[in-house]
Amino acid sequence: MTTNVTLADDWTGWIDDRWRGFPTGYAPLPIAQIAGRGWRPQDGQMALPLLSLDLTTFDLNIEAVMRYLATEGALIAPHAKTPMSVAIARRLEEAGAWGATVADARQASVMLEGGLSRLILANQVGGRGGASRLAALLWHHPLAEVHVFVDSVEGVDALAAAWQAESTRGKGMPPLGLIIELGGGRAGVRDDQSALDLMERILALPPDSGLRLSGVAGYEGAVVVADAKESRDRVDALMLRMAALHAAMRDRVGPAAPLILTAGGSLWFDRVLANLGPAAAADGRTRLILRSGALFFSDHGVYKRGLAAMEARGIGLAGRIAPALRLWAEVLSTPEPGLIICGLGMRDAASDQGVPMPLRIWRDGQELGAGDHLLIEKFNDQHAFVRVTGDGPAPAIGDVIEFGLSHPCTNIDRHQLIWGLDEQQRVICVLPTSFG
Repeated sequence: MTTNVTLADDWTGWIDDRWRGFPTGYAPLPIAQIAGRGWRPQDGQMALPLLSLDLTTFDLNIEAVMRYLATEGALIAPHAKTPMSVAIARRLEEAGAWGATVADARQASVMLEGGLSRLILANQVGGRGGASRLAALLWHHPLAEVHVFVDSVEGVDALAAAWQAESTRGKGMPPLGLIIELGGGRAGVRDDQSALDLMERILALPPDSGLRLSGVAGYEGAVVVADAKESRDRVDALMLRMAALHAAMRDRVGPAAPLILTAGGSLWFDRVLANLGPAAAADGRTRLILRSGALFFSDHGVYKRGLAAMEARGIGLAGRIAPALRLWAEVLSTPEPGLIICGLGMRDAASDQGVPMPLRIWRDGQELGAGDHLLIEKFNDQHAFVRVTGDGPAPAIGDVIEFGLSHPCTNIDRHQLIWGLDEQQRVICVLPTSFG
């Protein structure tokens, strides 16, 4: 696990008890000196609540995903919005990721300043203001390879004007790849003729504009509905639209130009591969790049259910992905029979895709038993109302409850630090996040 221990070694800051998780009253420490102190979330020494990452499970998830994609002939640029951690993005790149995906120019800045050089900005930048900000950022990173989604002539024209303006500052701008996004339910070109017209507008840009047509994108998660069969049909239809636009694009740019086909969240990437994999393989000059980010972390809620559905569709990878994130909180009060108040609230955990699930109860650092007879009924800002729903160990004041979570993206963003744990659940590194 050497790679895990050194995940955050390049971040030279100090932390103290103003940071969630750091033991209250403990002397400040450089982040690189956290390992080896024997801290464990369940021992009562660390300030709770905190968010942890099981590094062994995380590494096994990475290995499983990368091996699976290699057999499928696909690449991945994991969406950095999930952890917003440069250390994690670099770990994924070292393991074989093509690069990283970001959602806006600020996230791009975090990753570029952290040493990553290949990004997909999987979003529209807006108009003149957004285009100018992106151009100003990339002026400082002339060697970066960046591709951005476009779905309108207005967006293309704004980017062209911004690149032209920045190029007059006396230093070359990096070329910017424009990926036409086809959509439904969110952003993206809605009809195929408009997509072809947009393609022609990009191809008509002057050769020295710094902008080039680089591929086709979609996000299948925006078209799914409650019904599984209808969702599959909608996802397949979007992928077929992407394949058709890619074929038209190949006809226009010629056989030698490199292109990108990119889609794939963490719940329907099997349909992305099934529909777009053959087109990319037959083309020979097209990279099929998934953008799944939460997949590497999984969870005990929405992604656990989604991966189970994928496994039922015959995707063996789904059964090899395990939840790697945990929340830890202390029992503060047992004010009435059957009710437990924990120090875990809306400031610490998300509930948009389900509340955290009690997994285990710890007392004085030792496991007391499973927590499947416990259920969070509601949240306040700093409190979780946990109801006892069946037989099992009775948590007492001062016990620590280990929670699984649902939806990594909206849970991690409440935390400035992710505490990395080894197989004995000892802290061996700290991963700073950059959510702004």
